[in-house]
Amino acid sequence: MSGHGAPATAPIDASDLKVVVVAGQWHDVITDGLIAGAERVLEASGAAWRLVRVPGSFELPVASKAALDAGADAVVALGVIIRGGTPHFEYVSAAATDGLTRVALDTGKPVGFGVLTLDDEQQGLDRAGLEGSKEDKGAEAADAALRTALVLRDLRR
Repeated sequence: MSGHGAPATAPIDASDLKVVVVAGQWHDVITDGLIAGAERVLEASGAAWRLVRVPGSFELPVASKAALDAGADAVVALGVIIRGGTPHFEYVSAAATDGLTRVALDTGKPVGFGVLTLDDEQQGLDRAGLEGSKEDKGAEAADAALRTALVLRDLRR
């Protein structure tokens, strides 16, 4: 599992931050688990946040950019892409990853990356923060977005 070597984190105070969680609608059991993990972290931090749903992972970058342009301090992008028998997986994975990277660089604001690129559904269930999951990638993406927003704020002072 990829979680080996992850940093230990302590709760943080992000009560002055505004965050938008942007989540795709595919693979709802896995995606709902990712959203729940992000929600737990955001609620514990005190950040103001809201959820926006988009059709799929391909649409995450444009919605994330709109949220950041509208005043959000950070975005948590959550999606699920499962490999199939066509090159579609590679195209959507690359577009989502490259697009979200560009959004972060263009806006100068963090995008917590919670897009799961999977070989099969079980890998997603193992990472979605559900009962029995080994990892909670939604929580990790939210934590990364919050911590990066705080670092950037300190750097800009």
